[in-house]
Amino acid sequence: MNKPLPTANPASTAEAHVRWSAEYAAQLPGEREVRNRSGIAVKPLYTPLDVDASRYDADLGFPGEPPYTRGIYATMHRGRTWTQRQLIGLGTPRDYNARLLDILDKGATAVSLIPCNSVYRGFDMDQVYPELLGTCGVVANTADHMDACLAGVDLAKTSCSLNDPLPFTLLAFMLATAKRRGVDWRLVSGTSNQSDYISHYVANHMFFRLALPGSRRVLVDHVAWCNAHAPKWNPVSVVGQHMQQAGATPAEAMAFTLSTAIQYAGDCVAAGLAPDAFLPRFTFFFDISLSFFEEVAKFRAGRRIWQRVVRERFGARDPRSWRFKFHAQTSGVDLTRQQPLNNIARVTAQAIAGIFGGLQSLHTDAYDEVLSCPTQFGARIAVATQNILREEAHLTDVIDPLGGSYYVESLTDAMEARIAEVMDEVDAQGGMFAAVQSGWVQRRIGESARAFQARVESGEQTVVGVNKYAVEEDESARPALPRPDPALMQAHRDDFARWKEQRSQADADRALSALARAAQGSGNTFGAVVDAAAAGCTHGEICATLRRELGFGQPLVVV
Repeated sequence: MNKPLPTANPASTAEAHVRWSAEYAAQLPGEREVRNRSGIAVKPLYTPLDVDASRYDADLGFPGEPPYTRGIYATMHRGRTWTQRQLIGLGTPRDYNARLLDILDKGATAVSLIPCNSVYRGFDMDQVYPELLGTCGVVANTADHMDACLAGVDLAKTSCSLNDPLPFTLLAFMLATAKRRGVDWRLVSGTSNQSDYISHYVANHMFFRLALPGSRRVLVDHVAWCNAHAPKWNPVSVVGQHMQQAGATPAEAMAFTLSTAIQYAGDCVAAGLAPDAFLPRFTFFFDISLSFFEEVAKFRAGRRIWQRVVRERFGARDPRSWRFKFHAQTSGVDLTRQQPLNNIARVTAQAIAGIFGGLQSLHTDAYDEVLSCPTQFGARIAVATQNILREEAHLTDVIDPLGGSYYVESLTDAMEARIAEVMDEVDAQGGMFAAVQSGWVQRRIGESARAFQARVESGEQTVVGVNKYAVEEDESARPALPRPDPALMQAHRDDFARWKEQRSQADADRALSALARAAQGSGNTFGAVVDAAAAGCTHGEICATLRRELGFGQPLVVV
């Protein structure tokens, strides 16, 4: 028989709190105030006086029900654990495929592909210095390359996360691959994981593929096309990770992410799309810092705010639209080159925070990614970390296990209030697009980055092995993945040159002309990208065509 929950007597609790506070102050006179990364004061003890028990239904409720504080699904990780992804980017398509199949064999349950930086910048392999190719991602410029990357992967059953900024050529190449294999596009599932052009503009200064207005157009076209032709694909992943890694506090990162999602949703509505037609496929991508409880509260507060926004601001009626689905990645910014094995402990703590925060998908960083593209050894440890947390540590046994903690509930309320304050400031700037165009968001992030770095340099914020507990190390003993074999990369370039000579140039030219006409008029630009990929056009050719028509993105210098 269940016992009734203990209740506090406010008067006696307050009296006891006064006694304890006096004793605490006597033992720690003049203690410095503790604040988390978002600037919220953290008290040494939390009691029933810090929460309003009468608001349980309004503020917590139950998993799978508004306000979703405790999770977006009724069963959460007890019914289905998070999707286990491991970000992989390496060398040639064959290199990538070998690593991918090994990671899937070791427990990963979904594909995650990161391309070479040349791809991110919008160029083909024959447009950049050979030495730059494949050092941090796979060199994939055509549908044939994507076919080789995903050899042995069932595209009808395996979710694929593509780190694929607009105009989304990697997805177009994957759809061409699916068509070759006889896979119905309606069965293809996954996420355009780098679709958030605003976060790229703010925090990833190599991603100016297109001017901001052109990017705005292409993203809406991408959403509309995927809704019609690939309904299981998530065309929007709003990325808080970039902004937090650039220096935004956890509360600011959540606020900017939600404000960006509001911008994108508003743009889709303005284009004639119904909220319940596209919102169920909106997803989010966050960084998990080492500020453990702050991260848990950040995610709980984010869920609460998003369901309120989509219902009240956009009038969404479908419960699937209210769900705040997010992937999270442990924070590479918190990892150190010094004593790199310590990063395993950092990643583990970050992963637990994400799991307790209710994520749907998780990537755990390899301990050695601060040194190079992760080694196979490091990647295996990162995958095993998730396996251990899920199957040995029993972290999936209880839904929202920190729910009801006086501290966590009080902190969730405080984070919600801080996030809402920043969102109001963005609204006052005219929305996220305008706030980014003016540089307001960039200045805000820069100020937070400087403030955190000052704490590290003063010693107020400890970084083990860097500003405290440092030891003498032999840097040559630190593991690092060697650069791709120059001979293999040259062979890849030679194959690419021969392929371009042998393809139908007439078909490619017709497809690029159709893409240009779509950009010039009211045609769907992403539909034309898909057609161009199938016609044998390269990534660089597609990006160059859209740059000519929609403008090249220019950086904004903020001082």
